[in-house]
Amino acid sequence: MKTVWEKYNGKEQKKVMAFSEDYRQFLSNVKTEREAVRESVALAEKAGFKPFKNVKKLKPGDKFYFNNRDKSLALFVIGKKKIEEGMNILGAHIDSPRIDLKQNPLYEDNGLAFFDTHYYGGIKNYQWVARPLALHGVVCKKDGTNIDVCIGENEDDPILEISDLLPHLAREQMTKTGNKIVEGEDLNALIGSLPAKGEEEKDPVKKNILALLKDKYGIEEDDFLSSELELVPAGKARDLGLDRSMIMGYGHDDRICAYTSLMALLESKDPDRTSVCILTDKEEIGSIGATGASSSFFENAVAELIALQDNYHELRLRHALENSRMLSSDVSVAYDPNYPSVSESKNTAFFGKGISFNKFTGSGGKFNSSEASAEFVAKIRKVMDDNKVMFQFSEIGKVDQGGGGTIAYILANKNMDVIDAGIPVQNMHAPFETASKGDLYEAYRAYKAFLKEMK
Repeated sequence: MKTVWEKYNGKEQKKVMAFSEDYRQFLSNVKTEREAVRESVALAEKAGFKPFKNVKKLKPGDKFYFNNRDKSLALFVIGKKKIEEGMNILGAHIDSPRIDLKQNPLYEDNGLAFFDTHYYGGIKNYQWVARPLALHGVVCKKDGTNIDVCIGENEDDPILEISDLLPHLAREQMTKTGNKIVEGEDLNALIGSLPAKGEEEKDPVKKNILALLKDKYGIEEDDFLSSELELVPAGKARDLGLDRSMIMGYGHDDRICAYTSLMALLESKDPDRTSVCILTDKEEIGSIGATGASSSFFENAVAELIALQDNYHELRLRHALENSRMLSSDVSVAYDPNYPSVSESKNTAFFGKGISFNKFTGSGGKFNSSEASAEFVAKIRKVMDDNKVMFQFSEIGKVDQGGGGTIAYILANKNMDVIDAGIPVQNMHAPFETASKGDLYEAYRAYKAFLKEMK
């Protein structure tokens, strides 16, 4: 069998398309980590999950979630075996490359108002200019009020943009290397040109913008200091291809794996081993901080559960972690016939051939990589084959071409078996990325099989 599409036809293909449409809507509505947590909690509660608070006792089948600062999430379905005997874990990240506003972002220059920015994660700066951008995020006022901001997604909303040079004046610019064509400090978002009426003082356009923000959101200029505001591509994810076999949208990396992992967890029933889904923040900048995978948040959550099953002891927590199995659910690189030279054809992922496993990641010489053991890979193969899941093994480009990393090493450092398992993506880290609907569905099936049958 060559591709997923030869496996699914007729009624089965309709299931693939229906599942993909639900995901397309999710991706269109979720463009920040906070939005991802909010939507994931709503889906979890609809499936019977409850926040973990004031819980006195655990029993098999119980469903709980832990919400960490509205930016990361851990969800559990309690298994028949004690947690100390190990868990089956799916771990994905919910942040994506973007452009953040600085702490003091608003300024005026020659009759134009701008937001000053600082890009987040690995982007090609030049891909973010001359395109519609939306502003998403939260502003936290001193009185404790949180104000959600979303500008640019509705058809009647205004949009923002970062300007680019016209070709006629770009001769010098076009001689620069790709990482210098647009400098990071030049990613300033144009937000207005209309001066406040009757204003003859300094910065009348800035004053008008502040008046508009005050009127709509109650925001003062100082409130930017306690805000998290992100510029992301405006618009919905769309079906790609005349056959509608693919989806193009912002944030496949890594919300496509987060969504499929979450859906698999929500459908987990009466597991033998406790089923877990971790959705983390900050992966694109190193997984650090209180909401990243390096945080003690997940360990603390496991400790809380162990304390309800047994008298807590640190050894029980250590045993629970080292006896666990994990799929680091993160996207892989899909082969692109337009750029064949960066891939090695025997060890690359292809659209339509199912979920991709990366035994190791890292870069030249496998540096900064977590490499799954041969024994764990054999178990993975058996689970996939037993459940007729299409899968492939791949690397992220040729040996000395580049590479990449995930959260796999962080959990592997806790002495658990981990392997990267995700969906092949083209245009990774671009404002709009592309994935196959067939691979999306096959990953969802792979994650379900892993939660149910991995020993």
